[in-house]
Amino acid sequence: MGLLDWLRGRPAARIAPHEAYARLTTGSDHTVLLDVRQPAEYGSGVAPGALLIPLTQLGKRLNEVPRGRQILCICASGHRSPLASRRLSRAGFEVLDVSGGMNAWRASGLPVEKRD
Repeated sequence: MGLLDWLRGRPAARIAPHEAYARLTTGSDHTVLLDVRQPAEYGSGVAPGALLIPLTQLGKRLNEVPRGRQILCICASGHRSPLASRRLSRAGFEVLDVSGGMNAWRASGLPVEKRD
């Protein structure tokens, strides 16, 4: 599936960072945070427990995304995660897009951990 196919279709519903964090901490067995940034961006920090699959690799690594769980997609600023959300939605996943990405996550004062 190409980039143009990702752009087509209904956008995923959005969720504010603090709401995403609440779902992750209270329903962590049902919810997964999927970070679709590039590996070079992880050095600036990631949300605790995030599954890291760059948007450019998502199609090839779709089998790594857990089925039967709600997926919350996040990127740096909220521009790439909607593309990932659409792709996942079309593949049958229950998906929400985290508004504003990691920039908004940090601005909300939510926890960030360092990863190499």
